[in-house]
Amino acid sequence: MVDLKTKYLGLELKNPIIVGSSGLTGNFESIERLAANGAAAVVIKSLFEEEIRMEYRHSLSKGLADQDSNLDFLDYFDYELKHDMLTRCSALIRDVKSRLGIKVIASINCSSAGEWFSYAAKLEEAGADAIELNIYRLETDVNMSAASISERYLNIVKKVLDHVSIPVAVKLPPYMTDTAYMAGQLAALGVKGLVLFNRFYNPDIDLESNRIVSGQVYSNPSDYAWPLRWISVLSGKVDVDLAASNGIHNAETAVKMIVAGADAVQLVSAIYKNGAGYLLDILTGFEKWMKARDFKDLEAVRSYGRSLKPADPGLFERVQFMKYFGDYSI
Repeated sequence: MVDLKTKYLGLELKNPIIVGSSGLTGNFESIERLAANGAAAVVIKSLFEEEIRMEYRHSLSKGLADQDSNLDFLDYFDYELKHDMLTRCSALIRDVKSRLGIKVIASINCSSAGEWFSYAAKLEEAGADAIELNIYRLETDVNMSAASISERYLNIVKKVLDHVSIPVAVKLPPYMTDTAYMAGQLAALGVKGLVLFNRFYNPDIDLESNRIVSGQVYSNPSDYAWPLRWISVLSGKVDVDLAASNGIHNAETAVKMIVAGADAVQLVSAIYKNGAGYLLDILTGFEKWMKARDFKDLEAVRSYGRSLKPADPGLFERVQFMKYFGDYSI
């Protein structure tokens, strides 16, 4: 019998499988199915400040009778929308915590600086075991430097850490010029974990209907290469727990992430495609691989991974294909 227990953000998990923030984790019934099929933790569907603002604008566009020019009322209405969404999310956290035996990580994504720490504090009050900060937004200002973007990240995180006592993780975007530096800076601030990486909405153009549409929504099995690279690079270099996210569609890929040094893995697309029962398939496959190699626990798996790294650590840092295969011909 193998032991799949792991620690992530200081939380004791029965296995390394976490279901990431998504519609799958937005209601109790769905989370209950995930828990029944082996999920060790869930990241509750993100609270997006942008979503609240969209609802606010939608309501305004429909008109608010004689109140649509009453600034005091509009401020109150904005407050009520935020309060309602926070209340619903808090109720879900309390429900899951009291009725299901899994850890609950709350997730927030805010656009204005002041809301980050106020949302985080409310979710801590609701009983969340940890907070995941989903900070990224696409910068399109040609005058905005990478240093300015990084500084904003660090300021947001520092404010949240000053207002909560539970562990905080940051979900990083894959497209940063200074991923390693940011990882070190976030660790120095007191962040307990990094999630590598965020998955973004991708626009596309429908040439038949002549309109902008959503591109590929789900991750592809090949997408795991980028988080695998950075888990391998950062493992042992920064004093934070690491969770792999993106492209994890089967047991083999989940195993690779733990071998590379991850403490946990987050799944979303694979569950959307295959259903909650697929979690059991992944866990069974993970156990089968460990038994075949006589690995008793995940520390043995990570130790195996560390034994592989000295062979050629540069392989994980190479970015130019031609450095290795420039003389290759067919």
